Amino acid sequence: MDRTTRALAIVTALKAEYPDLRPLLDFRNPFELLIAVILSAQTTDAQVNQITPALFRRFPCPEDLAGAEVAEIELLVHSTGFFRTKARNIRGAAGAIVEKHAGQVPDSMEELVALPGVGRKSANVILSHIYGVPGIIVDTHFSRVVRRLGLTAEKEPERIERDVDTFLPENVQTDFSMAVNYHGRYCCTARSPACHRCVVATLCEFSPKNLERPPKLEKQK
Repeated sequence: MDRTTRALAIVTALKAEYPDLRPLLDFRNPFELLIAVILSAQTTDAQVNQITPALFRRFPCPEDLAGAEVAEIELLVHSTGFFRTKARNIRGAAGAIVEKHAGQVPDSMEELVALPGVGRKSANVILSHIYGVPGIIVDTHFSRVVRRLGLTAEKEPERIERDVDTFLPENVQTDFSMAVNYHGRYCCTARSPACHRCVVATLCEFSPKNLERPPKLEKQK
């Protein structure tokens, strides 16, 4: 079975398992998703969702955030970690949106990655979920799962993205990215992948080795 055929079978099975493929970050508009994605670096989506309501009440639009004092932003985003860098990045991104993009979140990869704190993964999230542009969203969960599935041997995010793009049809790229991400969060975890309940175990190069061992029993509390 070639990689395209296998990937299409995988995304079909995973979409049945995870029918809601919306981002886990809470947002009401493109600006809020952009800021939330920047803040999500090296922390959990749940943690970002805890602090963004207060952040957006205080700074509801790019103009407000662009003119804010960095110290005040730092207090609001402190719990997400790396708060000084993140505070500078979200203020800088807001400023660039105001000065260069007429207050609108840009809709091209080139313009998005030019914003402070925005890499290709973040840009693909915005392009896919705001502008409907197909994209391969490579985060740590996606990287781990596609390698375990045997769909790529690449290790660097941009190389993984380019490789997967060679065999995955555009019309399923966003759904595939989100479904694989969810699977990495809830089943194919880093330390204890649940191969015995994996819906794509028969399509995976990693799980047969794991299935030879009995699942670990959780200690009774």
